[in-house]
Amino acid sequence: MLPQDPVLLLSFINMKLRDFYPSLDALCEDLDADKSEITEKLAAVNYTYDETQNQFI
Repeated sequence: MLPQDPVLLLSFINMKLRDFYPSLDALCEDLDADKSEITEKLAAVNYTYDETQNQFI
């Protein structure tokens, strides 16, 4: 279950990307998460996914 609060979601996703997953696609596939839902929630708090850094910035 992913956190619903955007700030907690940001922290959770970036930690998972840093420690366990080579990409957002791999994270979403493994956790059965909706990539567009994650990116939309984080865009609402002004964060976008940077593939080169593999994190939301």
